Amino acid sequence: GTSLAAPFPAAANPIERACNSSDRPAVTRSLCSCIGSAAERTLSRSQMRAGARFFADPQRAQDVRQSNRRGDEDLWRAWRSFGETAEAMCS
Repeated sequence: GTSLAAPFPAAANPIERACNSSDRPAVTRSLCSCIGSAAERTLSRSQMRAGARFFADPQRAQDVRQSNRRGDEDLWRAWRSFGETAEAMCS
């Protein structure tokens, strides 16, 4: 089984860790684990690290969404795909 002693599993990716650290009331470990799995399927490691910042700083997500920089546009496309995948897998 899983140990509840460690705050987060060692294998948790940046998205799962950010989810677990967020103060949203509906968040559970199993939901964050599922969201982390969706991230593994749709985002690169660098996209996960960048997207994890959105949990703590939602304004950053808006800045990326509205940016005309190529890297931001690519990140936002990947983030939207991740969101659709997470919604399908985890709801």
